[in-house]
Amino acid sequence: MIEARGLTKHYGARAAVFDLSFTVRPGIVTGFLGPNGAGKSTTMRLILGLDAPTAGDVRVNGRRYAGHRAPLGEVGALLEARAVHAGRSARSHLLALAATHAIGARRVSQVLDLVGLSDVAGQRVGRFSLGMAQRLGIAAALLGDPGTLILDEPINGLDPQGVRWVRGLLTGLAAEGRTVFLSSHVMSELALTAQRVIVVGQGRLIADADVAELLARSSSLEEAFLDMTAGAVEYGAPAPERSPRWSSRSPRAR
Repeated sequence: MIEARGLTKHYGARAAVFDLSFTVRPGIVTGFLGPNGAGKSTTMRLILGLDAPTAGDVRVNGRRYAGHRAPLGEVGALLEARAVHAGRSARSHLLALAATHAIGARRVSQVLDLVGLSDVAGQRVGRFSLGMAQRLGIAAALLGDPGTLILDEPINGLDPQGVRWVRGLLTGLAAEGRTVFLSSHVMSELALTAQRVIVVGQGRLIADADVAELLARSSSLEEAFLDMTAGAVEYGAPAPERSPRWSSRSPRAR
């Protein structure tokens, strides 16, 4: 379980997260939504102890992340798929992580097989596609067999088969009683994967609701999200009122 209470983070005069409180419960997939700049990445960093809150508190399984004696066995996280030494192989990267928690090489082989990277485990990570890097990041998150998973855009760069695989993996882990906290901008996929969503905008909580409840009031999760966050978008192009005047047959393009 993840519990945030009054979570606040200032960078100078700007509040990236302000008085944010929510609970992510085990046994379901919880989506974490918000426009760009809403504070999602900051919130995830605060949960994992990578940044210190200005105020408030966040705990995973009853403790702050730094308070766990074996964090990989409590929390598995994927925040940035490319945050791996490019000269290491996939196997050596996982072995290095495993050594910090006395996890054996057998478990490394298990997670490589689980994510479909066994055949390329000896290749340097710098040669991996984004989709392969995502799979490696998921393998690292699963390495300690944790009860809680925190994943930021895990399907980014994956092909349709990979997206379906992640969907099945996450719903299966939740069915085992684990806590799954998933950030994504792909609303159609979240509608298939998540049972509950937490929505933030400009660092504040906008909604904490069941997906079924939102779908009962809107034609899609995307429409519900756009309605909820309409006043919380910090930047972006306005939607055109009519078709754009330019086209591929404009004089410049001919």
